[in-house]
Amino acid sequence: MRRRLVISYLLLMVLVLIALETPLAITLATRETDRVRADRLADATRFASLAGPALRGGSTGPLESELRSYDDLYGIGAAVVDRDRRSLVASAHWQSATGTGEALDAALAGQQVSGPDSVWPWVDAPVVVAVPINDGGEVLGAIVTVTPVAAVRRAVTAWWLALAGIGLLAVLACVLTAFGLAGWVLRPVTELDAVTHEITEGDRDARVQHHLGPPELRRLMASFNTMADAVSDVMDRQRAFVAHASHQLRNPLTALRLRVEELGPSLTDPQGRAEHRLALEETDRLALVLDALLTLARAERQENERVVVDAAEVAASRVAAWQPLARHREVTLGLVAPDTPTYAWTVPTAVDQALDALIDNAVKFSGAGGDVTVTVAARDGGIALEVRDTGPGMTDSQLGQATERFWRAPDVQNVDGAGLGLTIAAVLVDASDGRLTMRAGEPRGLVAGLWFPAPDQGPLDGACPPVSDRLPATAG
Repeated sequence: MRRRLVISYLLLMVLVLIALETPLAITLATRETDRVRADRLADATRFASLAGPALRGGSTGPLESELRSYDDLYGIGAAVVDRDRRSLVASAHWQSATGTGEALDAALAGQQVSGPDSVWPWVDAPVVVAVPINDGGEVLGAIVTVTPVAAVRRAVTAWWLALAGIGLLAVLACVLTAFGLAGWVLRPVTELDAVTHEITEGDRDARVQHHLGPPELRRLMASFNTMADAVSDVMDRQRAFVAHASHQLRNPLTALRLRVEELGPSLTDPQGRAEHRLALEETDRLALVLDALLTLARAERQENERVVVDAAEVAASRVAAWQPLARHREVTLGLVAPDTPTYAWTVPTAVDQALDALIDNAVKFSGAGGDVTVTVAARDGGIALEVRDTGPGMTDSQLGQATERFWRAPDVQNVDGAGLGLTIAAVLVDASDGRLTMRAGEPRGLVAGLWFPAPDQGPLDGACPPVSDRLPATAG
């Protein structure tokens, strides 16, 4: 934007200079030409006054001496012609030039002629002056001078170069002023852009210095800071409310579950026992929802703090932690990871919580005899983790809704869960500048992928042991 402002200022300045200096340059050229023409007309008029008696008396000696001296002194050729255009007297440097014939025609008709009107630096045509020689009202001939224009051209060129130099100085001053002015005007905009990016990346404490720039932009920056404070306060209040509400509801929910559980021995009707079991399951489900809300509130409160973690080590620990449940549900849970550490740059607990959510869903929906494979690999300048299952998978529309809060597929409403696992994983991955992707597996199932950026500089050697020392390549 600064470049565009400077170009606009510069264009305006150039147009003003052209509008001012072009007429001035023409005026200077015309003035220099008029000065030379006036001098030559005065000289030619004096020669004409001397030539009249000389032509009457037939004695041109004094006139020839005058022309010769004039030519030697100024280097200007001059000639005297009669009414028949015959040259009677000519100086040593006399030579007919362009426009001489027309000038003689006008002079013999009794008119004084001088031309051209202006001498330009690129024109070589001389200044031709013709004056009639009169004696008693009769035109006896004409005096013609031909003046080289080299000196005039040099003078005009010098004036024009001076104007060009002044114009360049003015343009340079305009550029320097424009850069300073544009910087002063755009400094608040630049800082506002930088602070906006900082807030977008998670630094909600970033604010703009609203004492810079024009008053209008200072008011804008003050309003932006006020808006950022209000939004930050609202987000803090919202997250605090979710966390507090979830925490406060656990105690009455625990008490309610105990009371419902104590009703069990007093129920003898089979239908009543079934309803009692369903009530206990609903309280357990409600407890899971509250736990998920607390986890989500903590995940969304994560700032820009990043840590270096060994994704392969974390994946191995999570696979080991989910092995009992996988065996209980007759699901084969395996890990494919490199033998060397694979370091990722993430917010704390992002990898393990995201893997927990994905492995939980994969084991839950694969069913007895299913296979779940967790893969870790370096890819695209970062670390990629995939959880592949052989469950029923999801349709394209369901994949688009999977990370929405409390969303659950219509055909799994009776399966335990709060509908917040993928939401929490998405929040943590996004806070780590990573990616969460899901696609249909082949020939069936679902492939959930995680990608985290790699650190610019890895941790010290020996920070994590190889995966092969902790867990076999696959586990059943």
